[in-house]
Amino acid sequence: MRAAPKRPVDSRTDTIVAVATAPGRAALAIVRLSGSRALEIGHEVLSPWPEAARSARLARARDRDGAPIDEGIAIHYEGPASFTGEDSVEFTCHGGPLAPALVAAAFVAAGARPAEPGEFTRRAVLNGKLDLLQAEGIGDLTEAASRAALRVALSQVDGGLSRRIGALRDRVIEVEALAAYDIDFPDEDDGPIPATRILSAARDVIAQIEQVLATAPVGELVRAGACVVIAGEPNVGKSSLFNAMLGRRRAIVTDIPGTTRDALEAITEADGWPIRLIDTAGLRDSTDTVEKLGIEVSREYIGRADVALACGDTGASLRRAADAVATLTDAPVVLIFTKADRGVERAPAGAVAVSAESGSGLAELASAVSRALESRRGQLSFDAPLITHERHRFALEAAKAELAGFVVAWEEDRVPAVVAAVHLREATRLLEELIGAVDVEDVLDRVFSSFCVGK
Repeated sequence: MRAAPKRPVDSRTDTIVAVATAPGRAALAIVRLSGSRALEIGHEVLSPWPEAARSARLARARDRDGAPIDEGIAIHYEGPASFTGEDSVEFTCHGGPLAPALVAAAFVAAGARPAEPGEFTRRAVLNGKLDLLQAEGIGDLTEAASRAALRVALSQVDGGLSRRIGALRDRVIEVEALAAYDIDFPDEDDGPIPATRILSAARDVIAQIEQVLATAPVGELVRAGACVVIAGEPNVGKSSLFNAMLGRRRAIVTDIPGTTRDALEAITEADGWPIRLIDTAGLRDSTDTVEKLGIEVSREYIGRADVALACGDTGASLRRAADAVATLTDAPVVLIFTKADRGVERAPAGAVAVSAESGSGLAELASAVSRALESRRGQLSFDAPLITHERHRFALEAAKAELAGFVVAWEEDRVPAVVAAVHLREATRLLEELIGAVDVEDVLDRVFSSFCVGK
């Protein structure tokens, strides 16, 4: 075997390995290796070795005894020109539960250690390849369950939110500079900087932070989905409607009243809006203990709904459903006349006629849900970066509070100017921590704990 490539490496970091693709039956799987000994370990396990970085080579993976494990495509990257900023190896082998695991085990036997969740992306952040907001975008990208969530995550990976937060940080530093000039050179020929100019600049940054914070409700909705609850009496077609809106059989449908005993939840879309569609137990008086518990859960979901779909298969049952739902929520209520294909009765005025059997009316229902969400949440817009995590909102709220504290202290001259300026320094620190410019281990631990292994 030829000698491993020799080049300067950082011996302070472990070399980590993980299967980067989901387990189970699949055509292909990717095993990733990153760290100071990645090329050495990769060279030991894989042969023939791709001599040029970023070039693909058909190679065979072998265990420590030289027995073949699998054959696939090997590529290596020389740091810092890699995702993690370190020397890295990627081996694309056959999928399935065994081959990738054996390849990863061979890398471990050669000196690597199994990666922790999110450790590859964490190293990319620590090595300056990504900032923390971009890293969170990658995590959101892997979990996106709707096109809207995917679009927002891609924008974050591209650095849209990072640039917005970076611009806010720069504005705070500008206010700091004005305040520092006023503190350090109060007797300059041109005179100190007018207090009104400093206050105006600080208030302008506060207004810009408020604009970013205003995107938090829509950002949370895009990430988690709007809560859309299907409600009504038993046997009016709620579960059939639930299945039809999903496009697959998810809920059990029978003619027996009370079949649905608990809330069923699934992610789908309605005219671009990501929604958490929830099928609930039928609303009625019941003596069955289990069904009563299910009905209570239904009431709780209706109370938390962004939109409620009141369903009925007759005019009378629809009116009863609408009245019952209206007492449980202040959310918009969309009236759904189910089983419209039967032709027994015409849909009441203002109701959407839907047939789960034929699919008629589903497009109109999606439009009605979209309009209801717009009335409650505002228009779904992606023109500006969105706040998608509680960590973002908390840091921005805290930075805003520090700026407000500076404004009060500066305007009312309650404390020495030097002390007032401490608020500005703290606001800057909070914004830097949000981006990840400040290395705070507990923040990194919280962010990457939810990542999957291999990412």
